[in-house]
Amino acid sequence: MLTSEERQLCIDALIEANKTKVQTLRPSARYPHITFDDAYAISRGVAMATIDAGAELIGYKVGLTSVAMRRSSKIDEPDYGYLYRHYMQPDGGILKHADYCVPRVELELAFVLGDVLEGPHVNMVDVMRATNYVVPALELIDTRVDEPRKIYDTISDNGAGAGLVLGGNPVRPFDVDLRMVPGILSRNTQIEETGVSAGVMNHPANGIAWLARKLHEIGEKLEKGQILLAGSYVRPIWAQVGDTIHADFGNLGTISIGFE
Repeated sequence: MLTSEERQLCIDALIEANKTKVQTLRPSARYPHITFDDAYAISRGVAMATIDAGAELIGYKVGLTSVAMRRSSKIDEPDYGYLYRHYMQPDGGILKHADYCVPRVELELAFVLGDVLEGPHVNMVDVMRATNYVVPALELIDTRVDEPRKIYDTISDNGAGAGLVLGGNPVRPFDVDLRMVPGILSRNTQIEETGVSAGVMNHPANGIAWLARKLHEIGEKLEKGQILLAGSYVRPIWAQVGDTIHADFGNLGTISIGFE
């Protein structure tokens, strides 16, 4: 377990990396005795400082929702990070590559809540009932810490969250089979990754239910109107200057962004 001073040094380093877009030394290299509790405390510390500086919290992101990714990270549950208003990017927009350290893109579904979700026993059905609509999304992920990262570093670094793009066709949660939403992620017309939404814990609503239960452990809840990224069901792809990233969700439509 880290001391409060050690945690604060990690928080300060990550805040600076977010400002400069220059990677910092990963917390696990700085303090090999770091724990999961430390990592989440660091992530929360960065979030609180970001909000205090004027950012608006609009929701959360869930990561490591696939069994393969959790095994590779040697962790038995997903992780989460924070989403802010300034993270949102327009469908079809051109993003500045220099605004990120090493940007990558993931494909997932976003749940927009119509009611509060809280408690230690939230399940998939609770999530479906509380959701106003589900919309296709791209998540922009970034790495503000150097390699080789451990899971503690990713959690500390906001679960790698760096942005989101909403688009396609919003749907009511019970109007489609949310387990069977296809995903095709392409770069410059070349298909890079494909998947189906059941890859997110057998149903993407399970990712949101896990998040509600996890936040309950620290006395927090998911609020009405929040946007919640349920987790990617394809591997992330790298984005370079000049790339166009295109996501196809079948009947739920498409999203695209470019980098300059």
